[in-house]
Amino acid sequence: MARPTRTAPPTTGIVHFGPGAFHRAHQAAYIDTLLDGEPGWGIAAVSLRSAGTVAALTEQQGLYTLAIRDIAPAYRIIGAHSRFLAPDDAEQTLALLADPAVRLVTTTVTEKGYCLTADGTLDLSHPDIVHDLAAPAVPRSVIGWIIAGLAARQTAGIAPFVVMPCDNLANNGAKVRAALIGFAQAHAPDLATWIATHVRVPGTMVDSITPAADEALYADVAEVLGVEDRAAVQREAFAQWVIEDLDDPVCAALGRAGATLTDNVAGYEQAKLRILNGSHSTLAYAGLLRGHASVADAMGDATLAGFIDAMIRDDIIPTLPPVAGLDLDGYRSAVLARFRNPAIVHRLEQIAADGSQKIPYRLGDTLAAHRAQGRLPRHVLAALGCWIAFLMQRARAGVPILDPAGSVLADLAATGDARAVLARLIAARLGFSGALAEDSEAAQSIALAAQAAFDGDWATALSG
Repeated sequence: MARPTRTAPPTTGIVHFGPGAFHRAHQAAYIDTLLDGEPGWGIAAVSLRSAGTVAALTEQQGLYTLAIRDIAPAYRIIGAHSRFLAPDDAEQTLALLADPAVRLVTTTVTEKGYCLTADGTLDLSHPDIVHDLAAPAVPRSVIGWIIAGLAARQTAGIAPFVVMPCDNLANNGAKVRAALIGFAQAHAPDLATWIATHVRVPGTMVDSITPAADEALYADVAEVLGVEDRAAVQREAFAQWVIEDLDDPVCAALGRAGATLTDNVAGYEQAKLRILNGSHSTLAYAGLLRGHASVADAMGDATLAGFIDAMIRDDIIPTLPPVAGLDLDGYRSAVLARFRNPAIVHRLEQIAADGSQKIPYRLGDTLAAHRAQGRLPRHVLAALGCWIAFLMQRARAGVPILDPAGSVLADLAATGDARAVLARLIAARLGFSGALAEDSEAAQSIALAAQAAFDGDWATALSG
């Protein structure tokens, strides 16, 4: 596999925890571009749980294929990584974190990897955090590892690295910074003060649909490039990395790599949550009820695609404040084009999971914004009705509902009409706030849409 042509091989300037497919398809592609002119930003990728990815990439000298899945496919060899470290390489990982050449530590460890409680603060009772406080030299958690690196730098009188979480955890920078300070306060109060004073943790938002690698991907790479690459990754053409601009050289470098620097990450997060995620959930519930399997399949349904477009345009965008650098109508068009991409098979079943946790933020907040102004957002009300109809259909067919509250949802939706099911959901505070119990006009609209969707009366269900 031919290495990207550069004047110098990359040297390590970034330590990244969690070298899964998303990191390798997303952030590493940005850094790979930056390395063309700035070789000091190579990534040392650290796996905290498994050595499999590290071993595969080490065998390939750190090189792998990024396949862009679009109507016009593209293939690119990524050579952004300078080193790969497995869980057993703890000593080397700590040495890198203490190295002054490392200016940035990034993470993609999933939301649960930060060991936070439901309110977003550090869970000091989490088994990994308990372990790391007792044995800080051999951390298990990403918070423990970052603390170990910062403690080594404080002791040596070395400036701290920038910490940058890259999981879609709302307000991620502030939450991770607070978690680091909270851990340090329980471990070494003087370190907590040093972190609070010197360590920068910008908020971020990342976006790109990244399906899991499969045999079809490996076969395509072999056919197109003539190599066997079992570390190949794939994603859609669209990629977004939004970073809070802290007027820092690290942020500036990532801006040169193509990231968007802003003082309003929250505005981008809100637009993504309501426009993209809200539409995704709607497509999942309505699409499954209408017999579709994937997002692209559902967008081939003209009735459903038109409903989604109207919901974004008429119900969602009017609730969003202007964000400098973000064209909301252009973003709407880009989202719809992404949904139609036939090369990305995004399963509706996957998107439909965990609805009780997603619905309040993806659709409920838009409803609340309209109701505060006395408006009825008919498309959003219909979308919420589709979730209820989905629950009713699954419960009565005996199909498990994939949700942390799945068994409870099944019990609530097993009998009665949609009005009764909605009342039970409101009383249980599942998917809906108690405020809806006092809003008979909105509740009636949701129940009517839900019953129509359950009965297959789509002219009524999507009449918003």
